[in-house]
Amino acid sequence: MKIIIKATQIELTPPIYEYIEEKFGSLNRFVKKFEINSEVKMEVEIGKPSRHHRRGNVFYAEANLYLPGKVLRAEHFDWDIRVAIDKVRDKLQKEIKKYKEKKIEKRREKDV
Repeated sequence: MKIIIKATQIELTPPIYEYIEEKFGSLNRFVKKFEINSEVKMEVEIGKPSRHHRRGNVFYAEANLYLPGKVLRAEHFDWDIRVAIDKVRDKLQKEIKKYKEKKIEKRREKDV
């Protein structure tokens, strides 16, 4: 799985970059099956929604996962960039599981 990371209105420091690689790299085990047929690509964007925010949900993280025939997307706004990254990863993991279950269900219907 190829991970493309983009930062908007914040500096992408090496510790944040490594954190993103670690968190989203662990999703590779869920999408390994889809990599056999084609390339699986993930785009991760982190940043601030605007320059003037000082309080509240200042940071956001969003991820788009390009699977064969489907794009899975998750986003989250939070006060801490790492919390936002964790929440997006969790949401994306749930979406991947749903997608896999639907694929398995379709295969079972074809076999019957």
